[in-house]
Amino acid sequence: MPQSPGVIDRSELKRRAESGEIDTVLAVFPDIYGRLMGKRFDAEHFLSNIAEAGTHACNYLLTVDMEMEPVPGYEFANWQKGYGDFHLAPDFRTLRQASWLDRTAIVLCDLHSAEEHAPALIEPAPRSMLLKQIEAASKIGYETMAASELEYYFFRNSYRDAAAAEYRNLEPAGWYLEDYHALQGTREEDYNGLVRRHLKQSGITVESTKGEWGKGQHELNVRYSDVLAMADNHTILKQCAKEIADKLGVSVTFMAKLSDKQAGSSCHVHLSLWREGRNAFAGRQKLGAGDGGSIEGSGTFLKFLAGWLAHAPEVMVFYAPNVNSYKRYQSGSWAPTRLAWSRDNRTAGFRVVGTAESLRIECRIPGADCNPYLVYAAALASGLDGIANDMRPPAEFRGDAYHASELPHVPRTLTEAVSLFEQSEFCRRAFGADVVKHYAHFFRTEQAACDRAVTDWERGRYFERI
Repeated sequence: MPQSPGVIDRSELKRRAESGEIDTVLAVFPDIYGRLMGKRFDAEHFLSNIAEAGTHACNYLLTVDMEMEPVPGYEFANWQKGYGDFHLAPDFRTLRQASWLDRTAIVLCDLHSAEEHAPALIEPAPRSMLLKQIEAASKIGYETMAASELEYYFFRNSYRDAAAAEYRNLEPAGWYLEDYHALQGTREEDYNGLVRRHLKQSGITVESTKGEWGKGQHELNVRYSDVLAMADNHTILKQCAKEIADKLGVSVTFMAKLSDKQAGSSCHVHLSLWREGRNAFAGRQKLGAGDGGSIEGSGTFLKFLAGWLAHAPEVMVFYAPNVNSYKRYQSGSWAPTRLAWSRDNRTAGFRVVGTAESLRIECRIPGADCNPYLVYAAALASGLDGIANDMRPPAEFRGDAYHASELPHVPRTLTEAVSLFEQSEFCRRAFGADVVKHYAHFFRTEQAACDRAVTDWERGRYFERI
C-alpha cells in the first residue's frame, strides 16, 4: 500500500526543521488507557540526540490511574523499586507532520527496559502486546489487516466549560437523531470537516464521516491498513479530534455510554488475515448455517472466527475496559448483547461482511473508549488460537440476537470480566502471567474507584425519600 501524504522520513524532517516548517517533535507512546504520553523536543535536538538514542520517561506511567496518581500493588513499578525509567525508542514508520499543531511533527515510540546492554520490550505496554501478536501471526505466515470505526459525541461547549458544569446540561451539536442525515451533518462540518482534512494532511487516509444514532453523534472511518498502523492511526485520530475540538472551543467525547437516554458510542473493528498479498479468509469452503444456508470462506477464516468468538468473554476487559463500558450493552441499542456470528446482521456480536478478497470479520463488541492496541492484541491472539487448535465456530445465527436467550450474554460488568480474564489459562498463554496480573490489578483499581464514588443517581434517588 503506498505511503500516505503527510508521512515523512528522517531526511524530510531534517529538511523541514532547517526551513523552519517544523521546530518541535512530539515523541509519545500510548499508556494503558490509550492516552498519549511523552515529551516535546526541539526539532534540531531531536535529530541530533533523540532520533538514534531515544529518550526516557518514568516507568510509573504504566501504573497510574486516570488522575495520574501512582497506584500501589503493581510489581512492574512501585515505590519500593523507586519508580525508575524506561526507554522510548521512536518508530520512524509513524513519523508525520501533525498539521493541526503548529510546526510540529509526531512520532510514536516503543517502550524498552532501561538496561543499556540488553534492552527488551516492556511487556505490559499496549503497543508491545500488539507487536507480540503480530510476530505470532508472522511466524505462521500471516499479515493482519484491520480497520477501526470510531463513534463520538460532539458538543458546542468547550472542555473547560463542560468540566466547570460537571458535564451536565451540555449543548449537543445536533438536536435530533441524525443517523446518515446530510442536513444535520452539514451543520457540524465546521468541526468534522476540519478533522477529516487535518487527518488527511497528517498522513491518515480518511474515508468518511456520518451522523450516528444520537444527538450530535458522529462516526469517522479511515482506510484499513496493517493492524499496527491501524492502531497507531486510531490513537492519533483521537488525539487530533480532541485537540482540534479544544482549539475551536468545542468538545467531543469517546465515552462508551454518555447517557442512558442516548445510544452508546462503538468502535467496530474489522480484521482479516493475508498471505502473499491475498486474503487468507477467501475460499470456497461452505460455512453451514443451521437452516441449510451457507456463505463461503476458507478453513483459516472458520478457525479464526471460532477462536475470536470463543475467547471473547476472557478478553472482554480489553474490549470494554471501563466501568462505564458495560452500560452500552442494552437490547435494541445497536450494541451487541449476545455472542454469536451472522452474515451482515447488526444484532450479533460478530458480523461477517464482504466477499472474496474483501471478506472480513467485524466485531461489534468494543466501545469507543477502548485502547486499540489491546483490542487488536486480544482479537489476534484469540483468532490465532482458533487456528492453532483447529476450532470450529457454532452455526451461523439468523434473526434478532437481542432476544435469543439461548445465546451466551457478553459479560455484564467489569468485575465479571476481570474475573474471567484473571482465571483464563488462554490469556496467561497468550499474554504472559505477569501481564495478566498487571492488567487485572489495573482493572480492579478502576472498579474500586467507581465503587467509592457517590453518584448523581444516588443523590436523586435517596436524598429526600430514603
